[in-house]
Amino acid sequence: MYLSKRTYVKRWDHQKTERQHEVIVNRGGKPRGDIDSSRISEVIEEVMYWRKANHIHKWFVDNVQDGVDDCKEHWVSEGKLQELLNICEKVLESKNSDLLPPSDGFFFGGTEIDDYYYIEVADTIKALTHELYLVRENKSSGDFYYQSSW
Repeated sequence: MYLSKRTYVKRWDHQKTERQHEVIVNRGGKPRGDIDSSRISEVIEEVMYWRKANHIHKWFVDNVQDGVDDCKEHWVSEGKLQELLNICEKVLESKNSDLLPPSDGFFFGGTEIDDYYYIEVADTIKALTHELYLVRENKSSGDFYYQSSW
C-alpha cells in the first residue's frame, strides 16, 4: 500500500528562469542516455509505504475510495490526509483502536492490536506531518495518491 506525491515539473521555454525545473537522472554518477530530461513532466515520490497495515488501508477504502477496495490509484486531498493524521494522533495518544479499526482479508496480515499496529500509526504520523508541513509552508506542491497492491 502506497501513498505517492506527483509533482508537475515540465520545463517550458516561456517560463521565467526561477520557475523552471531541471530534472537530471543519473546512474553511477553519470546521466542516463536513455532518458531525455527535457521530456520529464512529472516526478512521482513515494511518501509512505505500508506493509499489511490493514487499519490504514481500511481508512483509505472507507474515506477516499467510497468503500470500494479495487487496488486502483485514488487521489487524496490534503484535507483527507489531515483527517487521517488527526485520527492517528488520537489513536496513539489514547490507545483507542476503535478510531482506526483493523480489517481482515486476503493479504491483510493480522488484526491484532499489537506493537506493529502502533508502529504503523506512528510512522504514518511522521510521514503525514512532514508532507503537510511542506504543503502549508508552500515548500511543496503536488497531488497525493493512494494505491493498494496485493
